[in-house]
Amino acid sequence: MGVFKCKETGTWYVMTRYRDWKGERKQKCKRGFATKRAAQDWEQKFHMQNAADMDMTFEAFYEIYTKDMKARLKENSWITKQNIVETKILPYFGQRKISEITTKDVIAWQNEQLAYRDEKHKPYSQTYLKTLHNQLSAIFNHAVRFYDLRANPASKVGNMGNEERREMLFWTKEEYQKFAVEMMDKPVSFYAFEMLYWCGIREGELLALTPADFDFQNSTVRINKSYQRLHGEDVITSPKTKKSNRTIKIPQFLCEEMQDYLGMLYGVKKKDRIFTVTKSYLHHEMDRGSKAAGVKRIRIHDLRHSHISLLIDMGFSAVAIADRVGHESIEITYRYAHLFPSKQSEMAKKLDFERSEL
Repeated sequence: MGVFKCKETGTWYVMTRYRDWKGERKQKCKRGFATKRAAQDWEQKFHMQNAADMDMTFEAFYEIYTKDMKARLKENSWITKQNIVETKILPYFGQRKISEITTKDVIAWQNEQLAYRDEKHKPYSQTYLKTLHNQLSAIFNHAVRFYDLRANPASKVGNMGNEERREMLFWTKEEYQKFAVEMMDKPVSFYAFEMLYWCGIREGELLALTPADFDFQNSTVRINKSYQRLHGEDVITSPKTKKSNRTIKIPQFLCEEMQDYLGMLYGVKKKDRIFTVTKSYLHHEMDRGSKAAGVKRIRIHDLRHSHISLLIDMGFSAVAIADRVGHESIEITYRYAHLFPSKQSEMAKKLDFERSEL
């Protein structure tokens, strides 16, 4: 076994033996190398990867990481991770042995990211910097946990940047109703925004809805998928989190509206998407409607904030709201705490009463 030259094509190929994950002996053939050195390099890399030898390059280990993790992540999540690794991490660490990358190397890489400025002299956002570091650290963590790398140098260095929470904007019921009036000239827009505001669903969840998801007898809509546009194709994935799989009770007026809307759709089948517009279309309609209604422009996702804010104002608990919108209750409590009525006075009065009973 070894490296050989093909007389017919003039290229080089590798014939090698190895043991698979079951311990069984296998044979591997790889053809088409332009030079003997390229074939030898491939063979060395193959055996290092098969043995999980931490003297392999970072780039070689990333191939292992890809095989291990790609199937476990949603396609859109993997695309984001892949883009970051291939454009911001591999150019710096790719050819270095993963076992020899030090905290000093990570600090130097961080400093390059911190020093970046675009054509308008703007740096990366704090959130993006944090994301870059997290992706690097995730690969090292994988090597530590499953392939016996001694330590994660990125973890030792610590993160750069921090998560920036965007200002949470929302419409009051009165503001939304002004906006909704302006949407009535386009049924698809009107009914889409009705679902977003009165159900608090995410944009991707809206665009994945089918007639089969509605149960008008029980006044519910089932949320069990999300729409994405990937590589120029429509892709339906599972919802954002396990908690996002839910059935929402919808008010009677919205049941009637959605029945009217479905009746307008000629030839629609039970599993056809009912909102076949693009996300950019919805954003354009937000621009148009908010301007015509004279209300502040908010993001599409802020309609979800608006729904949650309305439910808080109506007196529902964080647990009940979280169940409806597919969040954890602690997240609702944390993010929307300033909107819940203060209980401090009530607490103090009850403590006075308990003290007086002693």
